[in-house]
Amino acid sequence: MTSQAADEPETVAASRRSKITREREQEFFDAVLEQVRECGYDSVTMEGVAASTRCSKSTLYRQWRTKPQFVAAALRSGRKVRFDGIDTGSLAEDLRQVARAAAQWGHKDTKLLAALGHAITQDPELQQALREALVDPEICAMQGILRRGVERGEIPADHPALPYVPAQMFGVMRARPVLEGEDADSEYLVRFVEAAVLPTLGLT
Repeated sequence: MTSQAADEPETVAASRRSKITREREQEFFDAVLEQVRECGYDSVTMEGVAASTRCSKSTLYRQWRTKPQFVAAALRSGRKVRFDGIDTGSLAEDLRQVARAAAQWGHKDTKLLAALGHAITQDPELQQALREALVDPEICAMQGILRRGVERGEIPADHPALPYVPAQMFGVMRARPVLEGEDADSEYLVRFVEAAVLPTLGLT
């Protein structure tokens, strides 16, 4: 990248970004995240993404000046709240539904988290983008599920285990591939909820 590009006014940069359609932009985002999952963050290059998406390297550099900025933008583009809308009227059943929903996307997200492991400790923007895309929305949704359980009187608001439920769910999804060499699938996560989470909360 030239110093002129680095000093480019924001209005010019925005104008250039606008020339790419959202559909084409999403192709770039999907390609870079897939390469991160499959090859690891350090092995991904702008040149490789350009080749896989049949575009010029300069096109990517005009949009995102560095690889961390590119990956951070890709992470933010895929932000979804997978637990949104779970509200069965029962905290125990809501947590079972969380387990089933988590299993549907857990493999891809766990693989991505592992591939970004070292990089996110070195780049604050990348770390923040990862939290915004994969962590914060799910924690917020789970806190809402737990809060509704408190409001229904199923569990006291000061129950000491409540703050740790999100960590339990995220932790087991990350741990099983390492400990057992298998993904935390739906059956496994529901069993975990029933054997570990619900008893801790005094639920059945």
